[in-house]
Amino acid sequence: GTKFLEKLGSMRGKVAEYFELHVMDGGKILVHGESRVVLEALLHAAKSGKQFQVFLTRSGWKLKKQLEAASISATKIDDMAIGFVMNKMDCVVLGAEGVCESGGIINQLGTLPLAIVAKQFNKPVYTLVESFKFVRFYPLGQDDLPQEYGQPPLGSKTNGDNFEDLYSRADYTPPQHITLLFTDLGILTPSAVSDELIKLY
Repeated sequence: GTKFLEKLGSMRGKVAEYFELHVMDGGKILVHGESRVVLEALLHAAKSGKQFQVFLTRSGWKLKKQLEAASISATKIDDMAIGFVMNKMDCVVLGAEGVCESGGIINQLGTLPLAIVAKQFNKPVYTLVESFKFVRFYPLGQDDLPQEYGQPPLGSKTNGDNFEDLYSRADYTPPQHITLLFTDLGILTPSAVSDELIKLY
């Protein structure tokens, strides 16, 4: 257990180092979700002396206090505002629950529409993720996601609607909407993921 935690810390540290080179001084970064590796990378970039602003979608609002404690400017935005703010951003930064063989990612619900909007505005979408989350899985669409992602949270009220049929806590974002993956193995394009999976397995 302790060895795994040490290895995990080392993985996140490498991701943070690779990502730091892509953080622009004075840049504006849109973050979706509350990925620990994303938080660590942003804190690392700030420690290196870079000044930047972070904009958090609703799923990442909990990161605001930790970012501000490190003197990083953090602003909460509503998910419905992503189209309005996107032209002001320099990049979109995501974590991932899984990186698929295709180079696409499984991540917190809302990632796919965010990535589509970013592409519309020609903004890079960066995924920060540890290599142990690479999986030999090739979804063709949302219906191929593993069943566990479709379980509503305990205590959710359905109000008589078919909530269970429509609920998912994650979505699949295809590789054409991801610009680069920052991993402990290096900086990868989505098309390079299958090669790395062959080496890992």
